[in-house]
Amino acid sequence: MRLIRTTKTKLVFHLSQREKRLWREVLNLYPRIPPAHQPLSKFGRVPDREGTQRLLDEALAEQRAENRKQVQSLLADPGRVQETETGCHLSISRSEAEWLLQVLNDIRVGSWISLGSPEGKLAGLNAKTAPDFWAMEMAGFFQEQLLEAVGGEGRRDA
Repeated sequence: MRLIRTTKTKLVFHLSQREKRLWREVLNLYPRIPPAHQPLSKFGRVPDREGTQRLLDEALAEQRAENRKQVQSLLADPGRVQETETGCHLSISRSEAEWLLQVLNDIRVGSWISLGSPEGKLAGLNAKTAPDFWAMEMAGFFQEQLLEAVGGEGRRDA
């Protein structure tokens, strides 16, 4: 995935055929963070802790459902992808890039959680843990490319 053009509102990336397939596979994993994983507060007193936590969980579920619909819409939109001889050009807005960073972060962090939240080097990569490790690494790869693009790295045409 390589940034090939930017404007004030749009980013255009070149993806090889393999990267295009991986992009779709990774985004189809969303969401990955387990539903009740986000505690309301680790410290301090919260009035009606259970009720407030339930509201937070419901709001997060709604947000994830909306994000999932947007991911599916993005992947299904034929106007986003222009086929080339060596792959395709993917066109997204700058605001979509910011949103995709959040989606990819959910995939990366959720995969890390599935691996047991390891600190440092992962011990015991096997057939069971390899898919989570793969998802974590691929989401990180795509995040890095988007961060470089959003941060102004790469070529700017207009």
